[in-house]
Amino acid sequence: MTSDPPLSNTVDDTAADIATMEIRGAATIARAAADAIAAQARETADETADPAEFERTMRRTGRRLYDTRPTAVSLPNALRYTLGRMDGDDVDTLRHSLLEAATAFTDRLDRAQRDLGRVGANRLRDGDTVMTHCHSTDALSCIEHAVKQGKDISAIVKETRPRNQGHITASELRDLGVDVTLIVDSAARRCLDDADHVLVGADSIAADGGVVNKIGTSGLAVNARERGVPIMVAAQTIKLHPDTLTGHTVEIEMRDEAEVIDADAREEIGEITVENPAFDVTPPRYVDAIVTESGQFPPESIVTLMRELFGESADRPWEEPDATTTDATGPTA
Repeated sequence: MTSDPPLSNTVDDTAADIATMEIRGAATIARAAADAIAAQARETADETADPAEFERTMRRTGRRLYDTRPTAVSLPNALRYTLGRMDGDDVDTLRHSLLEAATAFTDRLDRAQRDLGRVGANRLRDGDTVMTHCHSTDALSCIEHAVKQGKDISAIVKETRPRNQGHITASELRDLGVDVTLIVDSAARRCLDDADHVLVGADSIAADGGVVNKIGTSGLAVNARERGVPIMVAAQTIKLHPDTLTGHTVEIEMRDEAEVIDADAREEIGEITVENPAFDVTPPRYVDAIVTESGQFPPESIVTLMRELFGESADRPWEEPDATTTDATGPTA
């Protein structure tokens, strides 16, 4: 029995970059996955004329990508969209179906973030100050479109440890001409008195409207509710978590302790346990609105949109056929 041939360098590099967060942000991850699927489809079509082998390689590609970030639901949704549309009786037709699906998916991503930004911008008023947590291209799109509407928007940006993604947000907001105040995470409660909105993204959204986002989001939401500051979540529909329709619990990724403490400091302190959860879950009662490209929704209504897009559960087209146990389709173009 021969071993499977290696996957393309594009797939391996993309998987590594997603795992190490060189590629970050749900839309960026989803786009990178779709591009990697397309690259592998081209390469595999040049190497085999066997449609069964082509399909096996593409499913293996999907598994390689899927295993990189278990919580970033846009990744499996990208795989559902592309691999779920793989169809044909010969390699050329299979390749064409995947390339067509990858192009349609990335086009959808382009429209989605633009449309979402316009919806979110309508919730922001001239002179508002927005507090952010972590880096979200969806959240930034709302601010960008508000600025394009001529609104004067300021931002209070949390540093968002341990990886300081807030620094990226601060830089991109400055490029938009937004006045930025950067704060340490523990100063959020104090600074909420100066904020008109909390605006965050989401890595995934459960069927009950619970928001899975960068660790620290839930604490910020609780403090914002106490202060009477509305919380807006900006999330494309690719971030909805269809598995939660059937009771699936969202897995919270535990990342490397080296992001929290370096080896020398750990050795100096002595025997300790280091935990580095990447995300937490904000209950829907702390969220005022979820803004998507399909409109804005109260969190308790997001399940209706999820069912429209995904049905009652979700397929896993990256698994071999005998390992697939669920049945649903991805989002429509």
